Amino acid sequence: MIHASICTIGNEILIGQVVDTNSSRIAAALEEAGIRVTRMVSFGDDRAEILNNLRNELTQSDIVITTGGLGPTKDDMTKAVLAELSGSTGYVEHAGQLAIIHDILHSRGLDMLEINRAQALVPDRCEVIENRLGTAPVMVFRFPTDSFNATLYALPGVPFEAVGAIPDIMQDIRAHYPLTNILHRSLMVYGLAESALSELIAPWEDALPDEMHLAYLPHPLTGIRLRLSIYGGMHEEQEARVEEQIVRLKEILGNRVYSDQDDTLEATVGRLLKKAGMTLSAAESCTGGEISHLITSVPGSSAYYLGSVTSYAVSVKEKVLGVPAETIEKFGVVSGEVAAAMAEGVRKVTDSDYAISTTGLAGPDGDALNPVGTVWIGVAGPNGVKTEKRHFRNDRKRNIQRFSAEALNILRLQILEDLSH
Repeated sequence: MIHASICTIGNEILIGQVVDTNSSRIAAALEEAGIRVTRMVSFGDDRAEILNNLRNELTQSDIVITTGGLGPTKDDMTKAVLAELSGSTGYVEHAGQLAIIHDILHSRGLDMLEINRAQALVPDRCEVIENRLGTAPVMVFRFPTDSFNATLYALPGVPFEAVGAIPDIMQDIRAHYPLTNILHRSLMVYGLAESALSELIAPWEDALPDEMHLAYLPHPLTGIRLRLSIYGGMHEEQEARVEEQIVRLKEILGNRVYSDQDDTLEATVGRLLKKAGMTLSAAESCTGGEISHLITSVPGSSAYYLGSVTSYAVSVKEKVLGVPAETIEKFGVVSGEVAAAMAEGVRKVTDSDYAISTTGLAGPDGDALNPVGTVWIGVAGPNGVKTEKRHFRNDRKRNIQRFSAEALNILRLQILEDLSH
Protein backbone atom coordinates (compact mmCIF):
# COMPACT_ATOMS: atom_id res chain seq x y z
CA MET A 1 0.00 0.00 0.00
CA ILE A 2 1.14 3.53 -0.80
CA HIS A 3 1.71 5.74 2.26
CA ALA A 4 1.48 9.52 2.34
CA SER A 5 2.15 12.37 4.72
CA ILE A 6 0.70 15.87 4.60
CA CYS A 7 2.74 18.85 5.75
CA THR A 8 1.31 22.27 6.53
CA ILE A 9 3.87 25.07 6.47
CA GLY A 10 3.32 28.50 8.03
CA ASN A 11 3.67 30.34 11.33
CA GLU A 12 0.01 31.39 11.04
CA ILE A 13 -1.00 27.74 11.53
CA LEU A 14 1.15 27.26 14.62
CA ILE A 15 -0.13 30.35 16.42
CA GLY A 16 -3.77 29.50 15.73
CA GLN A 17 -4.37 32.49 13.48
CA VAL A 18 -5.45 30.26 10.58
CA VAL A 19 -7.25 26.92 10.79
CA ASP A 20 -5.78 24.19 8.60
CA THR A 21 -8.64 22.90 6.44
CA ASN A 22 -6.40 21.83 3.56
CA SER A 23 -5.10 18.69 5.23
CA SER A 24 -8.52 17.14 5.76
CA ARG A 25 -9.55 17.73 2.15
CA ILE A 26 -6.28 16.32 0.81
CA ALA A 27 -6.44 13.32 3.14
CA ALA A 28 -9.99 12.50 2.02
CA ALA A 29 -8.90 12.51 -1.64
CA LEU A 30 -5.91 10.28 -0.90
CA GLU A 31 -7.98 7.80 1.09
CA GLU A 32 -10.56 7.60 -1.66
CA ALA A 33 -7.78 6.70 -4.10
CA GLY A 34 -6.47 3.91 -1.87
CA ILE A 35 -3.53 5.79 -0.34
CA ARG A 36 -3.12 5.56 3.41
CA VAL A 37 -2.28 8.85 5.12
CA THR A 38 0.00 7.98 8.03
CA ARG A 39 1.13 11.41 9.19
CA MET A 40 0.05 15.06 9.30
CA VAL A 41 2.70 17.54 10.39
CA SER A 42 2.71 21.33 10.81
CA PHE A 43 5.80 23.50 11.09
CA GLY A 44 6.71 27.16 10.76
CA ASP A 45 8.43 29.37 8.22
CA ASP A 46 11.95 28.48 9.25
CA ARG A 47 14.53 27.08 6.83
CA ALA A 48 15.97 24.47 9.21
CA GLU A 49 12.52 23.37 10.38
CA ILE A 50 11.23 22.95 6.84
CA LEU A 51 14.36 21.15 5.67
CA ASN A 52 14.57 18.73 8.61
CA ASN A 53 10.86 17.92 8.64
CA LEU A 54 10.65 17.32 4.91
CA ARG A 55 13.71 15.06 4.99
CA ASN A 56 12.03 13.03 7.71
CA GLU A 57 8.71 12.78 5.88
CA LEU A 58 10.35 11.84 2.57
CA THR A 59 12.18 9.03 4.36
CA GLN A 60 8.98 7.59 5.85
CA SER A 61 6.42 8.10 3.08
CA ASP A 62 5.99 7.36 -0.61
CA ILE A 63 4.18 10.64 -1.20
CA VAL A 64 4.59 13.93 0.65
CA ILE A 65 2.17 16.79 0.03
CA THR A 66 2.95 20.24 1.40
CA THR A 67 0.76 23.33 1.55
CA GLY A 68 1.92 26.86 2.24
CA GLY A 69 5.05 28.95 2.02
CA LEU A 70 4.89 29.60 -1.72
CA GLY A 71 3.77 33.23 -1.62
CA PRO A 72 5.68 36.24 -2.95
CA THR A 73 6.83 37.71 0.38
CA LYS A 74 10.11 37.20 2.24
CA ASP A 75 8.63 34.92 4.89
CA ASP A 76 7.59 32.41 2.19
CA MET A 77 10.72 30.27 1.93
CA THR A 78 9.39 26.83 1.01
CA LYS A 79 10.43 27.14 -2.64
CA ALA A 80 14.05 27.92 -1.72
CA VAL A 81 14.20 24.98 0.70
CA LEU A 82 12.76 22.63 -1.92
CA ALA A 83 15.37 23.83 -4.41
CA GLU A 84 18.09 22.98 -1.89
CA LEU A 85 16.53 19.65 -0.94
CA SER A 86 16.21 18.54 -4.58
CA GLY A 87 19.71 19.59 -5.55
CA SER A 88 18.49 22.16 -8.05
CA THR A 89 21.20 24.38 -9.48
CA GLY A 90 18.97 27.31 -10.39
CA TYR A 91 15.52 28.51 -11.32
CA VAL A 92 13.63 28.56 -14.61
CA GLU A 93 10.65 30.64 -15.61
CA HIS A 94 7.50 28.66 -16.35
CA ALA A 95 5.77 30.37 -19.25
CA GLY A 96 2.34 28.85 -18.60
CA GLN A 97 2.20 29.99 -14.98
CA LEU A 98 3.56 33.41 -15.93
CA ALA A 99 0.68 33.84 -18.40
CA ILE A 100 -1.81 32.87 -15.66
CA ILE A 101 -0.26 35.41 -13.28
CA HIS A 102 -0.54 38.10 -15.93
CA ASP A 103 -4.21 37.28 -16.59
CA ILE A 104 -5.09 37.28 -12.87
CA LEU A 105 -3.41 40.62 -12.25
CA HIS A 106 -4.91 42.13 -15.41
CA SER A 107 -8.42 41.02 -14.36
CA ARG A 108 -7.92 42.88 -11.08
CA GLY A 109 -6.59 46.01 -12.77
CA LEU A 110 -3.07 45.48 -11.37
CA ASP A 111 0.34 45.81 -12.98
CA MET A 112 2.85 42.95 -13.14
CA LEU A 113 5.62 43.58 -10.58
CA GLU A 114 8.90 41.70 -10.27
CA ILE A 115 7.65 40.12 -7.05
CA ASN A 116 4.72 38.69 -9.02
CA ARG A 117 6.89 37.55 -11.92
CA ALA A 118 9.16 35.74 -9.48
CA GLN A 119 6.34 33.36 -8.59
CA ALA A 120 6.65 31.82 -12.06
CA LEU A 121 10.30 30.92 -11.27
CA VAL A 122 10.63 27.28 -10.18
CA PRO A 123 13.64 25.08 -9.25
CA ASP A 124 15.14 23.42 -12.31
CA ARG A 125 14.61 19.93 -10.91
CA CYS A 126 10.87 20.16 -10.48
CA GLU A 127 7.91 19.57 -12.73
CA VAL A 128 5.06 22.07 -12.76
CA ILE A 129 1.31 21.62 -12.50
CA GLU A 130 -0.17 24.98 -13.43
CA ASN A 131 -2.26 26.68 -10.77
CA ARG A 132 -5.15 28.15 -12.71
CA LEU A 133 -6.67 29.70 -9.56
CA GLY A 134 -3.67 31.62 -8.25
CA THR A 135 -0.15 32.82 -8.84
CA ALA A 136 1.99 30.10 -7.20
CA PRO A 137 2.33 26.92 -9.31
CA VAL A 138 2.16 23.41 -7.91
CA MET A 139 5.70 21.97 -7.92
CA VAL A 140 6.37 18.24 -8.24
CA PHE A 141 9.71 16.78 -7.14
CA ARG A 142 10.47 13.15 -7.98
CA PHE A 143 13.40 12.10 -5.86
CA PRO A 144 15.73 9.31 -7.10
CA THR A 145 15.84 5.96 -5.33
CA ASP A 146 19.27 6.61 -3.79
CA SER A 147 17.91 9.51 -1.73
CA PHE A 148 14.27 9.29 -0.64
CA ASN A 149 12.40 7.15 -3.20
CA ALA A 150 9.40 9.45 -2.85
CA THR A 151 7.48 12.18 -4.65
CA LEU A 152 6.78 15.58 -3.14
CA TYR A 153 3.92 17.82 -4.25
CA ALA A 154 4.18 21.45 -3.09
CA LEU A 155 0.79 23.23 -3.11
CA PRO A 156 -0.07 26.84 -2.28
CA GLY A 157 -1.59 27.37 1.15
CA VAL A 158 -4.67 29.36 0.11
CA PRO A 159 -7.51 26.84 0.63
CA PHE A 160 -9.30 27.78 -2.58
CA GLU A 161 -6.12 27.11 -4.55
CA ALA A 162 -4.98 24.04 -2.61
CA VAL A 163 -8.34 22.29 -2.92
CA GLY A 164 -8.54 23.30 -6.57
CA ALA A 165 -5.22 21.56 -7.22
CA ILE A 166 -6.31 18.22 -5.74
CA PRO A 167 -7.77 16.73 -8.97
CA ASP A 168 -4.54 17.50 -10.86
CA ILE A 169 -2.23 15.98 -8.27
CA MET A 170 -4.47 12.92 -7.93
CA GLN A 171 -4.28 12.43 -11.69
CA ASP A 172 -0.49 12.62 -11.49
CA ILE A 173 -0.37 10.17 -8.57
CA ARG A 174 -2.51 7.65 -10.47
CA ALA A 175 -0.16 7.91 -13.44
CA HIS A 176 2.91 7.08 -11.33
CA TYR A 177 1.76 4.74 -8.55
CA PRO A 178 -0.03 1.36 -8.44
CA LEU A 179 -2.94 2.03 -6.13
CA THR A 180 -4.74 -0.41 -3.82
CA ASN A 181 -8.50 -0.34 -3.42
CA ILE A 182 -9.90 1.00 -0.14
CA LEU A 183 -13.63 0.82 0.48
CA HIS A 184 -15.29 2.78 3.30
CA ARG A 185 -18.85 2.36 4.54
CA SER A 186 -20.44 4.41 7.28
CA LEU A 187 -23.24 3.64 9.71
CA MET A 188 -24.72 6.54 11.67
CA VAL A 189 -25.68 5.63 15.23
CA TYR A 190 -27.49 7.72 17.83
CA GLY A 191 -28.58 7.01 21.37
CA LEU A 192 -25.50 5.26 22.80
CA ALA A 193 -22.33 6.56 24.40
CA GLU A 194 -19.17 5.50 22.60
CA SER A 195 -18.16 3.15 25.44
CA ALA A 196 -21.59 1.53 25.57
CA LEU A 197 -21.64 1.11 21.79
CA SER A 198 -18.19 -0.47 21.84
CA GLU A 199 -19.27 -2.96 24.51
CA LEU A 200 -22.49 -3.82 22.67
CA ILE A 201 -20.82 -4.63 19.35
CA ALA A 202 -17.60 -6.10 20.79
CA PRO A 203 -18.32 -9.72 19.69
CA TRP A 204 -19.09 -8.54 16.15
CA GLU A 205 -16.00 -6.30 16.04
CA ASP A 206 -13.71 -9.03 17.39
CA ALA A 207 -14.86 -11.36 14.60
CA LEU A 208 -14.01 -8.94 11.78
CA PRO A 209 -11.49 -10.22 9.21
CA ASP A 210 -7.96 -8.82 9.53
CA GLU A 211 -8.31 -6.68 6.41
CA MET A 212 -11.36 -4.89 7.82
CA HIS A 213 -10.99 -1.99 10.23
CA LEU A 214 -13.61 -0.20 12.33
CA ALA A 215 -13.34 3.42 13.44
CA TYR A 216 -15.55 5.27 15.96
CA LEU A 217 -16.12 8.92 15.00
CA PRO A 218 -18.34 10.70 17.58
CA HIS A 219 -19.85 14.16 17.11
CA PRO A 220 -22.39 15.98 19.32
CA LEU A 221 -24.71 16.75 16.39
CA THR A 222 -24.59 13.43 14.55
CA GLY A 223 -23.97 10.82 17.22
CA ILE A 224 -21.35 8.22 16.32
CA ARG A 225 -20.27 7.43 12.80
CA LEU A 226 -19.03 3.87 12.56
CA ARG A 227 -16.70 3.66 9.57
CA LEU A 228 -15.94 0.19 8.31
CA SER A 229 -12.97 0.03 5.92
CA ILE A 230 -11.59 -2.84 3.86
CA TYR A 231 -8.21 -2.73 2.19
CA GLY A 232 -7.24 -4.64 -0.95
CA GLY A 233 -9.20 -6.88 -3.30
CA MET A 234 -11.60 -6.20 -6.14
CA HIS A 235 -14.18 -3.47 -5.62
CA GLU A 236 -17.21 -5.71 -6.20
CA GLU A 237 -15.88 -8.30 -3.76
CA GLN A 238 -15.16 -5.58 -1.18
CA GLU A 239 -18.71 -4.22 -1.43
CA ALA A 240 -20.26 -7.66 -0.94
CA ARG A 241 -18.13 -8.47 2.10
CA VAL A 242 -18.67 -5.10 3.75
CA GLU A 243 -22.41 -5.23 3.08
CA GLU A 244 -22.57 -8.61 4.84
CA GLN A 245 -20.98 -7.07 7.95
CA ILE A 246 -23.22 -3.98 7.79
CA VAL A 247 -26.33 -6.19 7.77
CA ARG A 248 -25.11 -7.99 10.89
CA LEU A 249 -24.36 -4.71 12.63
CA LYS A 250 -27.82 -3.33 11.85
CA GLU A 251 -29.38 -6.43 13.41
CA ILE A 252 -27.47 -5.73 16.63
CA LEU A 253 -28.18 -2.00 16.82
CA GLY A 254 -31.77 -1.81 15.52
CA ASN A 255 -33.30 1.67 15.30
CA ARG A 256 -30.22 3.22 16.90
CA VAL A 257 -28.92 3.20 13.33
CA TYR A 258 -30.43 6.13 11.50
CA SER A 259 -28.51 5.90 8.24
CA ASP A 260 -26.14 3.58 6.41
CA GLN A 261 -24.24 6.43 4.78
CA ASP A 262 -22.31 9.44 6.04
CA ASP A 263 -25.37 11.40 7.10
CA THR A 264 -27.05 13.72 9.61
CA LEU A 265 -30.11 13.45 11.81
CA GLU A 266 -31.72 16.48 10.18
CA ALA A 267 -31.36 14.97 6.70
CA THR A 268 -32.77 11.65 7.91
CA VAL A 269 -35.77 13.36 9.53
CA GLY A 270 -36.29 15.31 6.32
CA ARG A 271 -36.39 12.16 4.21
CA LEU A 272 -38.93 10.57 6.55
CA LEU A 273 -41.20 13.62 6.41
CA LYS A 274 -40.88 13.99 2.67
CA LYS A 275 -41.64 10.33 2.06
CA ALA A 276 -44.72 10.53 4.29
CA GLY A 277 -45.85 13.84 2.78
CA MET A 278 -45.86 15.49 6.21
CA THR A 279 -44.71 18.85 7.54
CA LEU A 280 -42.76 20.08 10.57
CA SER A 281 -42.43 23.19 12.71
CA ALA A 282 -40.38 24.03 15.80
CA ALA A 283 -40.68 26.02 19.02
CA GLU A 284 -37.26 26.63 20.54
CA SER A 285 -36.25 28.20 23.81
CA CYS A 286 -32.86 26.97 25.08
CA THR A 287 -31.67 25.91 21.62
CA GLY A 288 -32.18 29.44 20.30
CA GLY A 289 -32.90 28.50 16.69
CA GLU A 290 -30.26 25.77 16.33
CA ILE A 291 -32.82 23.12 15.38
CA SER A 292 -34.31 25.35 12.73
CA HIS A 293 -30.83 26.09 11.42
CA LEU A 294 -30.00 22.39 11.16
CA ILE A 295 -33.25 21.51 9.42
CA THR A 296 -33.01 24.33 6.89
CA SER A 297 -29.37 23.50 6.12
CA VAL A 298 -30.70 20.47 4.22
CA PRO A 299 -31.36 21.24 0.54
CA GLY A 300 -35.06 20.88 -0.27
CA SER A 301 -36.21 21.31 3.33
CA SER A 302 -38.82 23.83 2.19
CA ALA A 303 -40.86 20.84 1.02
CA TYR A 304 -41.61 19.83 4.61
CA TYR A 305 -40.43 22.53 7.02
CA LEU A 306 -42.89 25.35 7.69
CA GLY A 307 -41.03 27.50 10.22
CA SER A 308 -40.26 28.09 13.88
CA VAL A 309 -40.82 30.33 16.87
CA THR A 310 -37.75 31.12 18.96
CA SER A 311 -39.65 31.67 22.18
CA TYR A 312 -36.80 32.65 24.44
CA ALA A 313 -38.86 34.92 26.68
CA VAL A 314 -41.78 33.75 28.80
CA SER A 315 -43.96 36.42 27.21
CA VAL A 316 -43.40 34.92 23.74
CA LYS A 317 -44.24 31.46 25.03
CA GLU A 318 -47.51 32.82 26.37
CA LYS A 319 -48.54 35.34 23.70
CA VAL A 320 -47.33 33.60 20.52
CA LEU A 321 -47.44 29.92 21.41
CA GLY A 322 -50.39 30.10 23.78
CA VAL A 323 -48.65 28.43 26.73
CA PRO A 324 -50.97 29.06 29.72
CA ALA A 325 -49.47 31.33 32.36
CA GLU A 326 -50.75 29.01 35.07
CA THR A 327 -48.82 26.09 33.52
CA ILE A 328 -45.58 28.05 33.72
CA GLU A 329 -46.37 29.22 37.24
CA LYS A 330 -47.23 25.74 38.48
CA PHE A 331 -44.55 23.63 36.76
CA GLY A 332 -41.82 26.11 35.83
CA VAL A 333 -40.50 27.09 32.42
CA VAL A 334 -38.18 24.07 32.30
CA SER A 335 -40.78 21.33 32.51
CA GLY A 336 -42.46 18.66 30.47
CA GLU A 337 -45.77 20.48 30.69
CA VAL A 338 -44.34 23.64 29.13
CA ALA A 339 -42.47 21.65 26.45
CA ALA A 340 -45.76 19.93 25.54
CA ALA A 341 -47.66 23.23 25.39
CA MET A 342 -44.94 24.79 23.22
CA ALA A 343 -45.03 21.92 20.74
CA GLU A 344 -48.82 21.95 20.56
CA GLY A 345 -48.81 25.75 20.25
CA VAL A 346 -46.42 25.96 17.30
CA ARG A 347 -48.15 23.06 15.59
CA LYS A 348 -51.41 24.99 15.81
CA VAL A 349 -49.85 28.28 14.68
CA THR A 350 -48.20 26.73 11.61
CA ASP A 351 -50.76 23.98 10.95
CA SER A 352 -47.94 21.42 10.66
CA ASP A 353 -48.24 17.65 11.01
CA TYR A 354 -45.39 17.47 13.52
CA ALA A 355 -43.87 20.00 15.90
CA ILE A 356 -40.81 19.85 18.09
CA SER A 357 -39.99 21.97 21.15
CA THR A 358 -37.16 22.54 23.60
CA THR A 359 -37.02 24.26 26.96
CA GLY A 360 -34.05 23.97 29.28
CA LEU A 361 -30.88 25.42 30.73
CA ALA A 362 -27.87 25.35 28.41
CA GLY A 363 -25.67 27.27 30.84
CA PRO A 364 -23.73 28.73 32.38
CA ASP A 365 -26.26 28.80 35.25
CA GLY A 366 -28.93 26.42 36.43
CA ASP A 367 -31.76 27.02 38.86
CA ALA A 368 -32.99 25.60 42.14
CA LEU A 369 -34.79 22.69 40.46
CA ASN A 370 -32.72 22.03 37.36
CA PRO A 371 -28.93 21.81 36.98
CA VAL A 372 -27.13 23.16 33.92
CA GLY A 373 -27.61 20.81 30.97
CA THR A 374 -31.26 20.00 31.69
CA VAL A 375 -33.64 19.99 28.73
CA TRP A 376 -37.25 18.98 28.18
CA ILE A 377 -38.13 18.04 24.61
CA GLY A 378 -41.66 17.93 23.24
CA VAL A 379 -42.92 16.27 20.09
CA ALA A 380 -46.48 16.87 18.93
CA GLY A 381 -47.91 14.86 16.06
CA PRO A 382 -51.01 13.21 14.63
CA ASN A 383 -51.18 10.84 17.61
CA GLY A 384 -50.77 13.37 20.40
CA VAL A 385 -47.87 14.91 22.24
CA LYS A 386 -45.03 13.34 24.22
CA THR A 387 -42.21 14.83 26.26
CA GLU A 388 -38.83 13.53 27.37
CA LYS A 389 -36.25 14.90 29.75
CA ARG A 390 -32.51 14.76 29.18
CA HIS A 391 -29.48 15.99 31.06
CA PHE A 392 -26.02 16.67 29.65
CA ARG A 393 -22.82 17.82 31.32
CA ASN A 394 -21.16 20.08 28.82
CA ASP A 395 -20.46 23.76 28.24
CA ARG A 396 -23.18 26.01 26.84
CA LYS A 397 -22.30 25.57 23.16
CA ARG A 398 -22.01 21.81 23.39
CA ASN A 399 -25.23 21.57 25.43
CA ILE A 400 -27.14 23.43 22.72
CA GLN A 401 -25.78 21.02 20.13
CA ARG A 402 -26.67 17.99 22.24
CA PHE A 403 -30.17 19.34 23.01
CA SER A 404 -30.79 19.86 19.30
CA ALA A 405 -29.50 16.47 18.22
CA GLU A 406 -31.47 14.73 20.96
CA ALA A 407 -34.64 16.53 19.91
CA LEU A 408 -34.18 15.50 16.28
CA ASN A 409 -33.59 11.90 17.27
CA ILE A 410 -36.69 11.78 19.48
CA LEU A 411 -38.66 13.22 16.57
CA ARG A 412 -37.14 10.60 14.22
CA LEU A 413 -38.15 7.73 16.49
CA GLN A 414 -41.67 9.12 16.89
CA ILE A 415 -42.16 9.41 13.13
CA LEU A 416 -40.91 5.85 12.64
CA GLU A 417 -43.31 4.62 15.33
CA ASP A 418 -46.24 6.46 13.76
CA LEU A 419 -45.43 5.19 10.26
CA SER A 420 -45.21 1.58 11.49
CA HIS A 421 -48.84 1.58 12.67
